[in-house]
Amino acid sequence: MITRSKRLALSGACAAVALALSTPGSAHAGSGDDANLHSMEACQEWPSSSAFKFHIYYNSGMNGSWRNIGYSVWDFNAVRPGGSDPGAYPLRFCGIGGASSPWPGSGQRIKNNAASAENDHYKYRANVHYNSGYKGPADVMGPGQSIAQFRNVYNENASFEWTSS
Repeated sequence: MITRSKRLALSGACAAVALALSTPGSAHAGSGDDANLHSMEACQEWPSSSAFKFHIYYNSGMNGSWRNIGYSVWDFNAVRPGGSDPGAYPLRFCGIGGASSPWPGSGQRIKNNAASAENDHYKYRANVHYNSGYKGPADVMGPGQSIAQFRNVYNENASFEWTSS
């Protein structure tokens, strides 16, 4: 089982891989998509002061590769960084290597590949939707809740949104 302490030990390597997996070009601060795509916090151990309070995992039981998300994501496969970059890029699980091989899900696209999640926010609900645009069936986690295995969007997840509790 991969614990948070093991994740902390790998957070530096994970941050470097996150930058390599993110899009080329300059980041433009201010956009939620931009932050979700380019922030160093996306693949680091989540400190309590971080805005990245939602953690999505490749495997059930909050195991395997993960990604921290701070802002709602309209479509996991088409994150738009804004600024002078008109492109759209897939959000990916952090690329994390182990002693002999990468963790399950490392570098894989999040869309239709996630199995579990945690909501560390104290105030907002976290909703993972089946379809892009916050549509279709969803798994909902209240503040401080987690889902060890998605019921409605297991490996069929396309968007994420924060909503008021």
